[in-house]
Amino acid sequence: MINQDGVWTRWFRYLTCLVLVVWLIMPLIPLAIWSFARGWFFPDILPRQWTMQAWEYALSETAGVLDSLWLTIGISLSATALSILVGVPAGRALGMYKFKGKEVVELMILAPTIVPGIAVVLGIHSVFISLGLTNTVQGVILVHLIPTLPYMTLVMAGIFSNYDPAFEAQARSLGASPLKTFWYVTLPAIMPGIIVGGLFAFLVSWSQYILTLMIGGGRVVTLPLLLFNFATSGRNDITGAIGMIYILPGIFILLLTAKQLSGRSGAVGGFGRI
Repeated sequence: MINQDGVWTRWFRYLTCLVLVVWLIMPLIPLAIWSFARGWFFPDILPRQWTMQAWEYALSETAGVLDSLWLTIGISLSATALSILVGVPAGRALGMYKFKGKEVVELMILAPTIVPGIAVVLGIHSVFISLGLTNTVQGVILVHLIPTLPYMTLVMAGIFSNYDPAFEAQARSLGASPLKTFWYVTLPAIMPGIIVGGLFAFLVSWSQYILTLMIGGGRVVTLPLLLFNFATSGRNDITGAIGMIYILPGIFILLLTAKQLSGRSGAVGGFGRI
């Protein structure tokens, strides 16, 4: 006899996935069409003329899209690496230890994600001026830590809240050095959390506009800044082409890390509460 509850649950799951896919993909369809259109006017459902001129311009040296693309990748990777270096030990402290004022520390970590970015960057801009970090790539990388570090720290805190330090103790009792213990025991156990947190950090840094504009001063031209410039100029075709280039790295990273995102580690029982 067929279980009706199971059938309805399966159909609901399929329907939910379909709605989610449509919700995520539908906004991208007009963007993709615009990148190949030579004018698209109401009430035409599709453009009457198709062309590759927008893509040819976007990929040319004149547009500067490729330079901005590599610069954005470098900044996002650097901000992600720094977030990992700081977020892993900070997450370990928050996830594994109880101490006085822990709630205050967690609130302070969450504060940059709650306070509007423009307010944060206006406060830090004068400090960066005195340090000579404005209008520089290094300053943009450092300011990107403000929104990326909370994600990395909280993800790692959730990982370490379910982490069993007995594995490290067993490795040390067998003669493993602290470095080997971390490399062969701790790192494989927390790697799913590093990948997830790093993915969040990269995508958050990748999409920063206000922080980059204020600290970079318009001299550090990342892809979001270039995309906004073309979008406000009324060139929908070039905006569509640059927009498609802009979203490709995020999709590529998501596909590469899909297995890790859904996997579980033997030493880490998934994401726990801090």
